[in-house]
Amino acid sequence: MLLMLFGMDYILWKLGLIEWLTFMNWAYDIFPPADDPDLSIQNKFFEGVQVRIYQPKRQSEVQRRGIVFFHGGCGIFTSVDTYERLCRYIAKESDSVLVSVGYHLAPKSPYPTQFNECHDATVHFMKNAENYGVDPARIILCGDSFGGTVTAYLCQELKNRTDLPKVRAQVLLYPFLQALDCTLPSYQQNALFPLLGRKDLLKFAAQYLDRSASIIDMAIGGNLVPENIQMKHRGWVHSENVPYEFRIRNHNPAKPPSPKNNLFNLINEALDRKISPLLADDSFLQGLPKTFILTCEYDVLRDDGLLYKKRLEDNGVPVSWYHLEDGFHAAPLMLDHWLVTFTCAKTGADSVVAYIRGL
Repeated sequence: MLLMLFGMDYILWKLGLIEWLTFMNWAYDIFPPADDPDLSIQNKFFEGVQVRIYQPKRQSEVQRRGIVFFHGGCGIFTSVDTYERLCRYIAKESDSVLVSVGYHLAPKSPYPTQFNECHDATVHFMKNAENYGVDPARIILCGDSFGGTVTAYLCQELKNRTDLPKVRAQVLLYPFLQALDCTLPSYQQNALFPLLGRKDLLKFAAQYLDRSASIIDMAIGGNLVPENIQMKHRGWVHSENVPYEFRIRNHNPAKPPSPKNNLFNLINEALDRKISPLLADDSFLQGLPKTFILTCEYDVLRDDGLLYKKRLEDNGVPVSWYHLEDGFHAAPLMLDHWLVTFTCAKTGADSVVAYIRGL
């Protein structure tokens, strides 16, 4: 019955009778998990932003860790419901209080609404952590994909705030971290991967920033950003900085032609530190909290994580890295899913839990 329902929706999508985003939201959200007797789950609003709070029911003699979680979806789809299974698992297995932020989505709520709402909800929780049994000195920011973008940016923004406790750690799960170069090895190697190919990613990014889809082919050709901008960031974003073992599979490092400046102006906003925290100057990276990065082999965004790992380490930030050799983009999201699940989903989720439990 489940496969029949899923197949019908898939056919409707392929026929163009429903939107792809509608199909994806349906597949992830249609059957929520049953109640968990070990967790207290409540919906609230922090500074007008919807949040869902997961608290272990078991009494604790000490204040727990707090996790602020930002979901992925390129700012245009998915929700706290989509991430219900993963958030429950992390909260329960790490014995932490987890706050999942339900920011409003574009295009109805355009960029940078998502960053602003995540900022406001995070600051509220940091100032009121003890009301939820959380140690203010043990607050972790965590996000996957676009949520990893938000996490990296907020950690850069909040690190010098003297009116807030310091973030204990940032957890970046297969994050999107730069819009400068989509010809990196992982973008080429996994360009046609079904769940998130290179064109899919660029299409979503264009929708999120309300830009014309005409930039997609230019970006794939690598000739959207002027050479002077590319050279400025060459030491940070270049295939040569990707470890060799990740470069040998189906990668063509040929130099593309120079772009026209009027095309670059269409995506100039995407090189801002919000969308591209990997491009931040060293001063924004120095003093960041210790970091966990999860990358997946079959993911266009793999090299974003690898390059950010190098930049953080070059700036003295302790980094723990876990690589799913059989993983794909958003694999942990399929943990115990009603439709299908994968071994790498639990492996990835467990790597996150193990890191958090060690904090």
